[in-house]
Amino acid sequence: MRIISWNVNGIRAVQKKGFADWLLKQSPDVLCLQETKADEDQLDMELRCIPGYRSYWCSGMKKGYSGTANFAKAEPKGVEFGFGIKPEFDREGRIIVMDYPEFMLLNIYFPNGQKDDERLKYKLGFYDATLSFCEARRREGRELLICGDYNTAHNEIDLARPKENEDVSGFLRIERDWMDKWEEHGYIDTFRKLHPDKAEAYTWWSMRTAARGRNVGWRLDYHYVTPGLFKKVKSSEMMSDVMGSDHCPIVIELDL
Repeated sequence: MRIISWNVNGIRAVQKKGFADWLLKQSPDVLCLQETKADEDQLDMELRCIPGYRSYWCSGMKKGYSGTANFAKAEPKGVEFGFGIKPEFDREGRIIVMDYPEFMLLNIYFPNGQKDDERLKYKLGFYDATLSFCEARRREGRELLICGDYNTAHNEIDLARPKENEDVSGFLRIERDWMDKWEEHGYIDTFRKLHPDKAEAYTWWSMRTAARGRNVGWRLDYHYVTPGLFKKVKSSEMMSDVMGSDHCPIVIELDL
Protein backbone atom coordinates (compact mmCIF):
# COMPACT_ATOMS: atom_id res chain seq x y z
CA MET A 1 0.00 0.00 0.00
CA ARG A 2 1.42 3.35 -1.08
CA ILE A 3 0.41 6.51 0.79
CA ILE A 4 1.52 10.04 -0.14
CA SER A 5 1.17 13.07 2.12
CA TRP A 6 1.54 16.62 0.79
CA ASN A 7 0.94 20.13 2.08
CA VAL A 8 -0.13 21.73 -1.20
CA ASN A 9 -0.46 25.31 0.10
CA GLY A 10 -3.68 25.72 -1.86
CA ILE A 11 -5.39 22.97 -3.85
CA ARG A 12 -6.56 25.37 -6.55
CA ALA A 13 -3.01 26.64 -6.99
CA VAL A 14 -1.57 23.16 -7.56
CA GLN A 15 -4.49 22.28 -9.83
CA LYS A 16 -3.20 24.91 -12.26
CA LYS A 17 0.20 23.18 -12.15
CA GLY A 18 -1.06 19.76 -13.26
CA PHE A 19 -2.13 18.22 -9.95
CA ALA A 20 -4.73 15.83 -11.40
CA ASP A 21 -2.32 14.42 -13.98
CA TRP A 22 0.37 14.08 -11.31
CA LEU A 23 -1.97 12.11 -9.05
CA LEU A 24 -2.98 9.75 -11.84
CA LYS A 25 0.67 9.20 -12.80
CA GLN A 26 1.75 8.52 -9.21
CA SER A 27 -1.31 6.35 -8.55
CA PRO A 28 -1.01 6.06 -4.75
CA ASP A 29 -3.56 4.03 -2.85
CA VAL A 30 -4.23 7.11 -0.71
CA LEU A 31 -3.18 10.73 -1.10
CA CYS A 32 -3.44 12.94 2.00
CA LEU A 33 -3.39 16.70 1.44
CA GLN A 34 -2.98 19.53 3.92
CA GLU A 35 -3.60 23.28 3.63
CA THR A 36 -6.12 22.89 0.80
CA LYS A 37 -7.58 26.38 1.46
CA ALA A 38 -10.92 25.52 -0.17
CA ASP A 39 -14.35 24.11 0.50
CA GLU A 40 -15.44 21.21 -1.68
CA ASP A 41 -18.21 23.27 -3.27
CA GLN A 42 -15.61 25.77 -4.50
CA LEU A 43 -13.88 23.12 -6.61
CA ASP A 44 -14.60 21.94 -10.12
CA MET A 45 -15.25 18.39 -11.22
CA GLU A 46 -11.66 17.85 -12.35
CA LEU A 47 -10.62 17.89 -8.69
CA ARG A 48 -13.69 16.33 -7.12
CA CYS A 49 -13.97 13.38 -9.50
CA ILE A 50 -10.49 12.14 -10.40
CA PRO A 51 -10.89 8.72 -12.10
CA GLY A 52 -10.31 5.78 -9.77
CA TYR A 53 -10.49 7.86 -6.59
CA ARG A 54 -13.06 8.86 -4.05
CA SER A 55 -12.31 12.19 -2.39
CA TYR A 56 -12.96 13.32 1.17
CA TRP A 57 -12.82 16.99 2.14
CA CYS A 58 -12.54 18.63 5.54
CA SER A 59 -12.80 22.42 5.53
CA GLY A 60 -12.60 24.94 8.32
CA MET A 61 -15.15 27.55 9.27
CA LYS A 62 -12.88 30.32 7.95
CA LYS A 63 -12.95 30.47 4.15
CA GLY A 64 -9.67 29.99 2.30
CA TYR A 65 -7.79 28.80 5.38
CA SER A 66 -6.32 25.47 6.47
CA GLY A 67 -8.25 22.40 5.26
CA THR A 68 -7.40 18.78 4.49
CA ALA A 69 -8.42 16.27 1.82
CA ASN A 70 -7.91 12.60 1.05
CA PHE A 71 -8.09 10.80 -2.29
CA ALA A 72 -8.50 7.04 -1.84
CA LYS A 73 -8.81 4.13 -4.25
CA ALA A 74 -10.40 1.82 -1.67
CA GLU A 75 -13.32 3.09 0.37
CA PRO A 76 -12.55 2.89 4.09
CA LYS A 77 -14.84 1.28 6.65
CA GLY A 78 -15.45 4.69 8.15
CA VAL A 79 -14.34 8.31 8.04
CA GLU A 80 -14.20 10.90 10.82
CA PHE A 81 -13.59 14.63 10.46
CA GLY A 82 -12.05 15.90 13.67
CA PHE A 83 -11.18 14.35 17.02
CA GLY A 84 -14.41 15.07 18.84
CA ILE A 85 -12.43 16.07 21.95
CA LYS A 86 -12.71 19.86 21.99
CA PRO A 87 -14.67 21.84 19.38
CA GLU A 88 -11.88 24.40 18.91
CA PHE A 89 -9.60 21.72 17.48
CA ASP A 90 -12.18 20.59 14.92
CA ARG A 91 -13.19 24.00 13.56
CA GLU A 92 -10.25 24.54 11.21
CA GLY A 93 -10.60 21.44 9.03
CA ARG A 94 -7.30 19.93 10.10
CA ILE A 95 -8.19 16.28 10.67
CA ILE A 96 -9.38 13.35 8.56
CA VAL A 97 -9.41 9.85 10.08
CA MET A 98 -9.95 6.87 7.76
CA ASP A 99 -10.59 3.42 9.16
CA TYR A 100 -9.09 0.54 7.16
CA PRO A 101 -9.10 -3.10 8.30
CA GLU A 102 -5.36 -3.19 9.02
CA PHE A 103 -4.92 0.30 10.52
CA MET A 104 -6.37 3.76 11.01
CA LEU A 105 -4.97 6.52 8.79
CA LEU A 106 -4.87 10.03 10.24
CA ASN A 107 -4.23 12.94 7.90
CA ILE A 108 -3.47 15.97 10.08
CA TYR A 109 -2.47 19.54 9.35
CA PHE A 110 -1.00 20.60 12.68
CA PRO A 111 -1.24 24.31 13.56
CA ASN A 112 1.54 26.81 13.08
CA GLY A 113 2.53 28.60 16.28
CA GLN A 114 4.40 31.58 14.84
CA LYS A 115 1.63 34.18 15.04
CA ASP A 116 1.70 34.80 18.81
CA ASP A 117 1.78 33.13 22.22
CA GLU A 118 -1.95 32.36 22.06
CA ARG A 119 -1.51 30.51 18.79
CA LEU A 120 1.46 28.59 20.20
CA LYS A 121 -0.73 27.57 23.13
CA TYR A 122 -3.38 26.39 20.67
CA LYS A 123 -0.78 24.36 18.79
CA LEU A 124 0.43 22.62 21.93
CA GLY A 125 -3.15 21.89 22.99
CA PHE A 126 -3.82 20.44 19.55
CA TYR A 127 -0.76 18.22 19.92
CA ASP A 128 -2.07 16.90 23.25
CA ALA A 129 -5.51 16.26 21.74
CA THR A 130 -3.82 14.25 18.98
CA LEU A 131 -1.99 12.13 21.53
CA SER A 132 -5.19 11.56 23.53
CA PHE A 133 -7.13 10.53 20.44
CA CYS A 134 -4.41 8.19 19.23
CA GLU A 135 -3.86 6.57 22.62
CA ALA A 136 -7.59 5.87 22.91
CA ARG A 137 -7.54 4.09 19.54
CA ARG A 138 -4.48 2.09 20.58
CA ARG A 139 -6.25 0.94 23.73
CA GLU A 140 -8.88 -0.48 21.38
CA GLY A 141 -6.12 -2.52 19.74
CA ARG A 142 -5.72 -0.43 16.61
CA GLU A 143 -2.54 0.25 14.68
CA LEU A 144 -2.14 3.83 13.44
CA LEU A 145 -0.45 5.82 10.70
CA ILE A 146 -0.39 9.55 11.43
CA CYS A 147 0.81 11.61 8.49
CA GLY A 148 0.85 15.26 7.62
CA ASP A 149 2.49 18.59 8.27
CA TYR A 150 3.48 18.58 11.96
CA ASN A 151 4.83 22.15 11.71
CA THR A 152 7.83 21.25 13.91
CA ALA A 153 11.33 20.14 12.99
CA HIS A 154 12.16 17.60 15.69
CA ASN A 155 15.95 17.63 15.93
CA GLU A 156 18.88 19.68 14.65
CA ILE A 157 19.37 17.29 11.75
CA ASP A 158 15.87 18.21 10.58
CA LEU A 159 16.59 21.78 9.53
CA ALA A 160 19.42 23.57 7.79
CA ARG A 161 20.06 26.29 10.37
CA PRO A 162 19.14 25.04 13.85
CA LYS A 163 21.10 27.59 15.88
CA GLU A 164 19.55 30.54 14.09
CA ASN A 165 16.03 29.17 14.65
CA GLU A 166 16.08 28.15 18.31
CA ASP A 167 13.66 30.98 19.16
CA VAL A 168 11.35 30.44 16.18
CA SER A 169 8.11 28.49 16.47
CA GLY A 170 8.62 25.26 14.61
CA PHE A 171 11.88 24.63 16.45
CA LEU A 172 11.13 25.85 19.96
CA ARG A 173 12.29 23.59 22.77
CA ILE A 174 8.69 23.28 24.04
CA GLU A 175 7.50 22.04 20.62
CA ARG A 176 10.42 19.64 20.29
CA ASP A 177 9.72 18.36 23.82
CA TRP A 178 6.25 17.36 22.67
CA MET A 179 7.78 15.48 19.72
CA ASP A 180 9.99 13.70 22.25
CA LYS A 181 6.91 12.81 24.32
CA TRP A 182 5.12 11.60 21.19
CA GLU A 183 7.97 9.21 20.44
CA GLU A 184 8.22 8.14 24.09
CA HIS A 185 4.66 6.85 23.70
CA GLY A 186 5.92 4.57 20.96
CA TYR A 187 5.15 6.47 17.76
CA ILE A 188 7.86 5.89 15.17
CA ASP A 189 9.18 8.50 12.72
CA THR A 190 9.44 6.15 9.75
CA PHE A 191 11.83 8.27 7.69
CA ARG A 192 14.25 8.85 10.55
CA LYS A 193 14.06 5.25 11.71
CA LEU A 194 15.03 4.03 8.24
CA HIS A 195 17.53 6.86 7.59
CA PRO A 196 18.97 7.74 11.03
CA ASP A 197 21.89 9.80 9.76
CA LYS A 198 20.51 11.30 6.57
CA ALA A 199 21.03 15.06 6.69
CA GLU A 200 19.83 17.82 4.35
CA ALA A 201 16.56 15.93 3.89
CA TYR A 202 13.84 18.56 4.11
CA THR A 203 10.17 18.93 3.18
CA TRP A 204 9.62 22.70 3.44
CA TRP A 205 11.52 25.71 2.13
CA SER A 206 10.69 29.39 2.55
CA MET A 207 9.38 30.92 -0.66
CA ARG A 208 10.26 34.40 0.58
CA THR A 209 13.99 33.67 0.49
CA ALA A 210 14.08 31.30 -2.52
CA ALA A 211 15.48 28.73 -0.11
CA ARG A 212 14.63 25.64 -2.12
CA GLY A 213 17.32 26.18 -4.72
CA ARG A 214 19.89 26.33 -1.93
CA ASN A 215 18.20 23.53 0.05
CA VAL A 216 17.92 25.70 3.16
CA GLY A 217 14.92 23.84 4.50
CA TRP A 218 13.06 22.22 7.36
CA ARG A 219 11.66 18.70 7.74
CA LEU A 220 8.12 19.40 8.92
CA ASP A 221 6.19 16.54 7.27
CA TYR A 222 6.15 13.03 8.70
CA HIS A 223 4.72 9.54 8.45
CA TYR A 224 4.54 8.28 12.03
CA VAL A 225 3.32 4.75 12.80
CA THR A 226 2.67 2.56 15.81
CA PRO A 227 5.19 -0.24 16.46
CA GLY A 228 3.03 -3.05 15.10
CA LEU A 229 2.54 -1.22 11.81
CA PHE A 230 6.23 -0.36 11.49
CA LYS A 231 6.86 -4.05 10.85
CA LYS A 232 4.95 -3.55 7.59
CA VAL A 233 6.89 -0.47 6.42
CA LYS A 234 8.88 -1.11 3.23
CA SER A 235 10.08 2.45 2.62
CA SER A 236 9.59 6.05 3.71
CA GLU A 237 10.95 8.81 1.50
CA MET A 238 10.71 12.43 0.40
CA MET A 239 9.58 13.33 -3.12
CA SER A 240 11.82 16.38 -3.25
CA ASP A 241 11.68 16.69 -7.02
CA VAL A 242 7.93 17.45 -6.96
CA MET A 243 7.28 21.18 -7.26
CA GLY A 244 4.13 23.26 -6.96
CA SER A 245 4.14 24.08 -3.24
CA ASP A 246 6.54 25.31 -0.57
CA HIS A 247 6.41 21.71 0.73
CA CYS A 248 7.32 18.54 -1.13
CA PRO A 249 5.29 15.34 -0.81
CA ILE A 250 6.42 12.41 1.33
CA VAL A 251 5.64 8.80 0.53
CA ILE A 252 5.44 5.58 2.54
CA GLU A 253 5.00 2.00 1.33
CA LEU A 254 3.43 -0.68 3.49
CA ASP A 255 3.48 -4.42 2.87
CA LEU A 256 -0.16 -5.21 3.54
